[in-house]
Parts: sequence; C-alpha cells; structure tokens
Amino acid sequence: MKNKFIYLAILAAGFASCEPEFDNPVSTDDYSAGEADFSSYVAVGNSLTAGYMDGTVYKSGQENSFPNLLAKQFSVVGGGAFTQPSYEDDVNNLGGIAGFSSTRLIINTEPKTDGSGNILLDCNGNPILKGLQPIAGTSTVTLAPQATAYNNMGVPGAKSFHLLLPGYGSLNPYYARHATSSTSTVLGDAMMKNPTFFTNWIGANDVLAYATSGGIGVNQTGNSNIATYGMNDITDPQTFAFHYNLIINGGTHPSFGPVTGLTANGAKGVVATIPSVTSIPFFTTVPYNPLTACSLGGNNQAIGEATINALNAQLYGPLKQALTAFNAGSRIDLLVTTGGNPLLIKDETLPDLSAQLTAAFTPTLGASTAAFYGSVFGQARQATASDLVLLTTSSVIGTAPAGVPAPLDKYGITYPLQDQHILIPSEQTAIATATAAYNNAIVSVAASKDLAVADMNTILNKLVSGLRADNGTLYTANYFNSGTTEFKVLFSLDGVHPNARGYSVISNEIIKVINSHYKANLPLLNPNDYPGIHILASNN
Repeated sequence: MKNKFIYLAILAAGFASCEPEFDNPVSTDDYSAGEADFSSYVAVGNSLTAGYMDGTVYKSGQENSFPNLLAKQFSVVGGGAFTQPSYEDDVNNLGGIAGFSSTRLIINTEPKTDGSGNILLDCNGNPILKGLQPIAGTSTVTLAPQATAYNNMGVPGAKSFHLLLPGYGSLNPYYARHATSSTSTVLGDAMMKNPTFFTNWIGANDVLAYATSGGIGVNQTGNSNIATYGMNDITDPQTFAFHYNLIINGGTHPSFGPVTGLTANGAKGVVATIPSVTSIPFFTTVPYNPLTACSLGGNNQAIGEATINALNAQLYGPLKQALTAFNAGSRIDLLVTTGGNPLLIKDETLPDLSAQLTAAFTPTLGASTAAFYGSVFGQARQATASDLVLLTTSSVIGTAPAGVPAPLDKYGITYPLQDQHILIPSEQTAIATATAAYNNAIVSVAASKDLAVADMNTILNKLVSGLRADNGTLYTANYFNSGTTEFKVLFSLDGVHPNARGYSVISNEIIKVINSHYKANLPLLNPNDYPGIHILASNN
C-alpha cells in the first residue's frame, strides 16, 4: 500500500479546487463597518491570539494569527494599520526563542528503521512512519528588546491576571521581547494603541495549563491570593471574574493599582469564550487502549504477542489475583492478543493498597521486592474510555521511568503512567467546572458593556462530530483518521492551537458575530486559502 501521507501531499495542491466556491460581494462598496470603528484594532489574549501553532510562534505561522486575518478584513471598511511582534530574526522559520522554547512540530513521513537500518513494517507490511517530530534546526529568535506596543498583544502562556501584572516580561520571554518597559503590563501596552475596537480571548490558560500538565497543579478554587499560584494551577473562578472585569471595564487592583480597561475610550469589541479541553486533539488523539500485538499504524503501540502472554503470566495475572483478594480485581484485566489493550496508569483517587500488595507478594518476591511492587501498584489500574491520554504521552509509552529496573521499566505497560500523563475523570470535572464558571463571567461582563460574544466553546466542541464551515467543507478535530482528513483538520500539530486554516475559521466566526451584533457587513475568509497541517517527506 502506498505511503498515505505522500499520497495526500500529492493531493494537497488540488484540494482547494475541489471545494465549493466561496462567495463574497465583488465590490468593496458592498461592505460596511456598521456601528464599529476599526481604525485602531487591538487584540489581547494568550497564545491563541499570538498565532501560536505547531508548538511555538514562528514567522510564517504568525502571519495567520486570527487578529492579523481579521485586520485584513477590517481594512476593507476603514481599518487602520495592524502590527504584530517582529519575528524578522526567525530566518529559518523554526520559531521558538533560543534557550527558552522548542521549535515547531512537523509530520515526518520518512519510515522508521531499526538499529541496522532496516525499515520497520506494520501488520499489513506497510512502513511505519517517524511521525510527529520537532523540525530539524536551531531557533534564531532572540530576546533582543523591541520595546514596542503592538496591535497584537497576544502573549503565549498568559493567564487572565497576567495581563495586569507589572513587569510580567521578567516571567515570560515572549512578552519580554516587546514589553515597552521593565514594569509595563500587557494591557497597559495594548492601551497605548488607543483602541477603537478590540478582541479579548484570555482565560484558556487559567485552566488549560492544569489540563495539559495532566492535572499536576492545584485547583485554587476558593483561594484569591494569586501570589500563591503555581503555573499549572486552576485559577479561582471569582478571581478570574474580578480580573476579567478589570480588563474590560478598568478600575483599581488591590496590588497593581489603577487599571485602564479596554472600553475606557468607548471602544467596542468581541470577547471569546474558553473551549472545553475535550474538544481539542491534545486530549482525544491517543486512545486509552493503544497496546496491540502488532503495529497497526496510527497511535497504537505494538508490544508483541509473546510479550502479552508473558505479561499475563508474570505480572497481570498475579496482580489481578492479589487485587481480587482485596475486592479490587476490577482494576486489572488480562491482556488480549487481538485488538487494543488499555494502558496501565496510577489513579491517585483510588484507595492505596500498597501495604496489602506488599504482604501478598512477600512470600514469592521477598520483602524488599514486594515492597517495591506494592508501592508501584498500590493505586494502579488500567485506563478506561473515561480517561484522557495526553498527546505528549504517546512518546512516553514503553519508555523506561528513571531509576526503575527491569522487568517493570516500561511506562504504561509494566509501570503505571503517572499523574502528568493522564487526565482522570475527577480532574476533568474540575476543569469543566472552572471552564463553565469562567465562561459565565465572560458573558456577564460582556453584557455589562453590550459587547459581542464569540462562543468558541460551542464552535470548537462541534469539531468533535464535525463542523461544516461556510465554504461547505466539513472540518473535524480528528487527526489522521482517513483519506483526506488531514486537510480538514483545523488544529496544528501541538494538538491545542489551530493551524492557519483553523485560525481562518475562527476569524470567520468572529466576523459573523461582528456583522450581527454591530450591524456590519464584513467579508468572510475562504479557509481553503490557508495551509493546514505541516507534512514533510524529510526532516533534514
């Protein structure tokens, strides 16, 4: 069978021509700004606003940030100049910041080989691709200060309260590159542009950082002291609402002092809600049961029939027998040689049976080894469809945990994946609860100023079952499922941020909200005019 990705690369050139024609009025006289004034458009937010994709910000990717795409449409009805942080030093288009963040991700279609150079094949005799990788090369982007206020003030990594934090550049290298001073704030720099119109899509990191870390942070609900927060914590919903209100309406912060809000000069704008993590591929790409006897391609992990039989006899069988004696036999089932098997994970919400397992294994393993087994499997279970496996965990499965000897030295197979690798149901509930509270606050604050709301939570959730865009194309959140799916995926390869085509769809959703709320008539974009995911035949 032909290499799927090479075949798709050939199709890519003609893909747009196969889609329905995207119509807009020909004459610019048909367009209008309605009740809005786009002469000075400013965008505030985080990485979703900055044009982050494929794991970083890079020069050509940033050009397709949704604020930059919007600004081009605004220009038709009197919109002014729109500036973004300079990436002219990104000469090789790898992005990142030297010494701080990684370069962008690609799909590498070269076949994998063993140590002898032999091409590895799957069950059907097809080459196994190398897959998702950082692109070869070294970032040329530096922290050379730009000290410039830009129209696009999206800062990767920023949480709601970070927009108001004086000197935030000392904590965030992305903002450090263009902060106007050592004590400036993101919002303060944005207001230097005297916005007449704005977009505000902040808040995702207030919960997303917890989610993408596997829930290793702390749910700070009930704690308003942001000075005690860690980078992976969930922001207290009331604290979020307080800071969000200041960003829009201004006021006085008890620690930071006076704040000038985005609407201070009568500016109109659009605020965007926060999407649910279950709608993004970072949490839906890797299955909970990827362990198979033979490689089937995609995201499964072949461990071999002989290994499965050995694991059942030497680990899973004895472990299930011991757990059954303690009324916990449902935590583990034997592996099968046909179909997929679930990953082995640690669930910190389970009763800890370390002592019981240590006692049960001591007669056969000896006291020291039994104690180790007890500590490893005391809260272990197999994953279920209710668990979400992080996209980054795919590269961890089967690798050796630090300091763990054979035969337990394979993550997810003989050694449980840890908290940072999986989102268990209780963590998902905490995320969903916080997200709902944030979105309620966003809608409420928007209503207080009669601002338009782009419900990105609803839009991105539709991608799970399929979102039919205005050009007639059905887009999904499903990575690499079949046929031309790769060119209908709106997410970049980091699984969190849209690709250029995705940002164009987001821009259209915002434009439709503007047209409706502010009685404007702005032209829509054709998503097929923008690139999708990056597939390269070689990573040299």
